[in-house]
Amino acid sequence: MNNLLLVLTKNHKKKGPLYNTITFLNPYSYLIARKEIDTMRNIDCIMYDGFLLNFLMRFTGINTKRTSFDMTSLAPIVFHDASASGDDIYFIGSEEGVADKAATQFKYQFPSLKVRGTRHGFFTDRQERDDVIAGLVEEKPSIVIVGMGTPAQEKFLVDLKSAGWAGKGYTCGGFLHQTAHGGTQYYPEWMNRMNLRWLYRMIDEPKLIRRYFIDYPKFIFVFAYDLFLYWLRRKSQ
Repeated sequence: MNNLLLVLTKNHKKKGPLYNTITFLNPYSYLIARKEIDTMRNIDCIMYDGFLLNFLMRFTGINTKRTSFDMTSLAPIVFHDASASGDDIYFIGSEEGVADKAATQFKYQFPSLKVRGTRHGFFTDRQERDDVIAGLVEEKPSIVIVGMGTPAQEKFLVDLKSAGWAGKGYTCGGFLHQTAHGGTQYYPEWMNRMNLRWLYRMIDEPKLIRRYFIDYPKFIFVFAYDLFLYWLRRKSQ
């Protein structure tokens, strides 16, 4: 099963609320994820971020709404529920000090939120990464939020689960960086309502210009190719 769309449609059919590892694809991360089939196959729940990918996924029979781990979507729900239940959260990702600054912002908005710890998302070698995973397995935080970018964040959650951790993990891409530098209200409300989050991110982070004007058009052609192969596979079954 080397076609990512086959993996995604199979993932969508999974039932039950007890997902341990949850990630989110957008057009850019889709291009990366299709080269990491084994990792994506081991993610419990895959959701879709952005109008374009959600629209195109309808051609596979998956009809969903835009979902991402940020303050305009799933993050406030997770933080609110964790505050109410007493579940603790560990944040890991981005550069040195970023996760700590972001956690401070979350605590300000959700005073009852229990932050178990924070760490940057870089490792000097495989041993250090393994040590961090072993430490989390021992500490047993209820929730782990990972912002390392695709595929590093997905691989981290898969390996964390394989090592014996039984909590709930979410990937969050650049969310920790956005919060640390722009607060919990990163997007202007009017831009959020008009689905112009991509434009605001491009203005705030000019390095993303390539992503939106080169990688996103490339995604459309790649997705069309994958969809054609997906339809051929379905028709032959």
